[in-house]
Amino acid sequence: MSVKMVSYKADDLPPRTDADRARLAALAARPDSEIDLSDIPELTEEDWKNAVRGKHYRPVKAQITASLDKDVLAWLKSEGRGYQTRMNAILRREMLQARASGARG
Repeated sequence: MSVKMVSYKADDLPPRTDADRARLAALAARPDSEIDLSDIPELTEEDWKNAVRGKHYRPVKAQITASLDKDVLAWLKSEGRGYQTRMNAILRREMLQARASGARG
């Protein structure tokens, strides 16, 4: 089965009418207490216990050309397929560690 993914950008959508803008403004002005949440049960601490932040987050990738030392590239490739993913993971770990320690980056 083939699935066709369709995505739209804001520029692709038809312009909002005055009536659309008025309805959206009226909804935005309503206090939260008027929102009917009866069909959406409140989440409990138990529900959040196994929650994972960013589980489906996929950062945007940028294709680059990089020069690596041959031995470094050989080491990355020696682990098998996915050496570029491993390289990204190593760089991300270093980036996060540098950010946590207050280093520039």
